[in-house]
Amino acid sequence: MELEIKTTQEGTGDRVVKSGDNISVHYTGKLTDGTKFDSSVDRGTPFEFQIGQGMVIAGWEQGLLGMKIGEKRTLTIPSEMGYGARGAGVAIPPNATLVFDVELISIK
Repeated sequence: MELEIKTTQEGTGDRVVKSGDNISVHYTGKLTDGTKFDSSVDRGTPFEFQIGQGMVIAGWEQGLLGMKIGEKRTLTIPSEMGYGARGAGVAIPPNATLVFDVELISIK
């Protein structure tokens, strides 16, 4: 399986996410059966990180490049680009395919 990127809402402006940018996103992460395991939306606080620095899973590093502010994407991430054979805690089992709905809030 490969990383699947589906744009669900177009963004605006000329600026796009590139490696080295500090970005802020809202996201909801689910397993393929629909079980939600994490959501910045539920917490009410966007997640901020620098892209291209290995701070997030590989599926995010690749899947968020080229986004514009306000853009929404659904990323279907194979386990080898997610948490792999180790999984993550009790919420994400080993070898899980992950589905993230992501909205780009800002690029700094």
